[in-house]
Amino acid sequence: MVDYQGLLQAGSPLRPAAAETPVRRWIGTGAWRRLLILAALAAIWEVAARIVGSPLLLPGFLTTLGAFGEGVASGELPLRTLASLQVLVAGYAIGVVAAAILAGLATASRLGAELLSTLTAMFNPLPAIALLPIALLWFGLGTPSLLFVIVHSVLWPLALAAHAGFRAVPRPLSMVGQNLGLGGAAYVARILVPAAFPAILAGLKIGWAFAWRTLIAAELVFGVSSRSGGLGWFIYVNRNQLETANVFAGLLAIILIGLLVESLLFRTLSRLTVERWGTQNP
Repeated sequence: MVDYQGLLQAGSPLRPAAAETPVRRWIGTGAWRRLLILAALAAIWEVAARIVGSPLLLPGFLTTLGAFGEGVASGELPLRTLASLQVLVAGYAIGVVAAAILAGLATASRLGAELLSTLTAMFNPLPAIALLPIALLWFGLGTPSLLFVIVHSVLWPLALAAHAGFRAVPRPLSMVGQNLGLGGAAYVARILVPAAFPAILAGLKIGWAFAWRTLIAAELVFGVSSRSGGLGWFIYVNRNQLETANVFAGLLAIILIGLLVESLLFRTLSRLTVERWGTQNP
């Protein structure tokens, strides 16, 4: 019989690992490194503002944080943020669905692949902001125009990423699925999508970033109205009033939303999919 008690007392590798505490889990996620980077960037920002010495040109981080707090307390900044997010999420969802359809057609047939290749060659290099005059002519001044340019900014990079991911699925893996009798929707859901999801996830991130940039640029150009405009309109109005701290507060809101979406949405999605399936290293 093996003396397990003696081995444990002697410091054997069989000694149970220490219980994982919430602090250990937090350290293991690397969140502290991201916080350290953000703190360093905030310090550099504050130092640069003090060197410039003009709040009109570059307000400091603490000044911007104060303006951000005042905007939140007054309710204007949350209202503008909600207005932008509603349009952004709607346009992003439409773009994702349209990209899925195009990528599916391109994967299913050569005609679909040529269609996607031709359309992306035509429209992907076209900046979404350049379509604003056409959007105004077709849809008028309002949310439909914003949705039009957002869908354009999301559709093409996501469709290309998804199609590239489907094409990169190893041939042996496809043959395994066929040998298991999988076909149609089951083959796509259980073989193609998991194998191609790292590329799809990258396309989703790029599409989200493009959608944010396009929305803010569009709102800066024509907004919607003073009552329903989003963060871009908030930045535009405060720039005209030379309220530079409020302009930076609007930019800070955009940055914070981007960090939250990356940390809470995309990292969680990555952990539940590609890392869990083993198609991408954690």
